[in-house]
Amino acid sequence: MSQDAPLTEDQLAALLQELPSWEIRDGWLRRKFTTAGWPHTLLLVNAIGYVAEAGWHHPDLEVGYARVVVKLKTHSAQALTQKDAALARKIEEVALWLPAKDSALEGFPKNWTR
Repeated sequence: MSQDAPLTEDQLAALLQELPSWEIRDGWLRRKFTTAGWPHTLLLVNAIGYVAEAGWHHPDLEVGYARVVVKLKTHSAQALTQKDAALARKIEEVALWLPAKDSALEGFPKNWTR
């Protein structure tokens, strides 16, 4: 199957089961991330930008003081495709990563509310 082929209803339902914080609205795969404030928002936007550019698939972002809304759609297909699913998975992984409790890394001094 082509990576630009629109996902079926069954594939979309399975994707939303896998990524329960994401939704489909107005033809976009969307997720709102809540951050601890402006510095964290900027860090998250940059992390999303990095993985999107590395994957050569680019989301629309809405950025506010303590929030980032990610919107994905394959523009060439005018539909949701495997490219959107793959990028959503990677964004979720990067955005929610925190050091393990036994890690030498301490993690954020402020808590994210996600």
